[in-house]
Amino acid sequence: MKNVYHAFACLLVAGPALLAGTADSADFGPVVAPRSIAELVPKMTIHLGKTADWVAVTSDAVWVGSTGPYAVHRIDPAHNTLVATVKLPGEPCAGITTGFGSLWVPLCGKHPTLARVDLASNALTAVFKVGPAGPEAGVATGAGSVWLVLDKKGALARIDPKTGKVQHVIRLPSGSYNPLFSEGRVWVTRAEGSEINSVDPATDKIVSSIPTGPKPRFLRGGDGKVWTLNQGDGSLTLVDADNKRSPKTTALGTPGPGGDIALGGGMVWTTMPKVPLSAVDGATGVVKCQWSGPGGDSLAIGQGSIWLTDYSAGTISRIDLDEALARCVQPPA
Repeated sequence: MKNVYHAFACLLVAGPALLAGTADSADFGPVVAPRSIAELVPKMTIHLGKTADWVAVTSDAVWVGSTGPYAVHRIDPAHNTLVATVKLPGEPCAGITTGFGSLWVPLCGKHPTLARVDLASNALTAVFKVGPAGPEAGVATGAGSVWLVLDKKGALARIDPKTGKVQHVIRLPSGSYNPLFSEGRVWVTRAEGSEINSVDPATDKIVSSIPTGPKPRFLRGGDGKVWTLNQGDGSLTLVDADNKRSPKTTALGTPGPGGDIALGGGMVWTTMPKVPLSAVDGATGVVKCQWSGPGGDSLAIGQGSIWLTDYSAGTISRIDLDEALARCVQPPA
């Protein structure tokens, strides 16, 4: 994702071994042979800017960030049309999310900030003087607050969504950047380490620290699980939210900066430049399919579709989720 394009992305690793990490590992078998992304024909593709990055899906909209211009764009999934472009005073450089009737967009620059966009009016309603620790970070909403890591020392801020004021700061290990609200907690990956920490919003205290693969960055959660995409070795770690079972790590063979992760159709989906899609069985952790070729870098799932960006082309495409699942069980063409 992103500002730092990686040389690793063009390496399609199809070895049988599980790549090493600090989490307990279980070998789910070899990484599958890559298929061509060309077999997944999009329902639509929309050009947004010089680059396209960061995706959030609501019940009636798909939001995507861009540079050239610095903006977030609203797509109407009912008609596959671009209906609004909201200009921003800085680069949308980190994961975006929704909550409290708004879209939350971290902005990088000399003085990082946090933009709030009203979901009903498509208007920029505030730019708060708190910002992300750096690019490829993220923002989360939950328990009545907005959650954002402010610096490289791991300062997780709890922010009032109305005023933008920092209500409390929780100290996490340094190098923690990406928060997610799931299972009643705030989960934060440590990209400069090999673990994920969770915070209880009732006490603002760290309640668990669970090992993952190296350099975990992007994450998703649900159904008592949290998944991390580990940039250090291109693996995927499954964490039990209650920490009753050991974490398990699956090799994807997609190391390096960038990427994204989403859940849908019983699968965990990841993307990296040059490997636009990987599909992992959410129940077993087995890699089912990988598609290689141009595009990739961020994605979200909703409205029965995979919404996939091509970062360098500045586009977002809509791929039918059921079609991708059906293709995955068929032999490659």
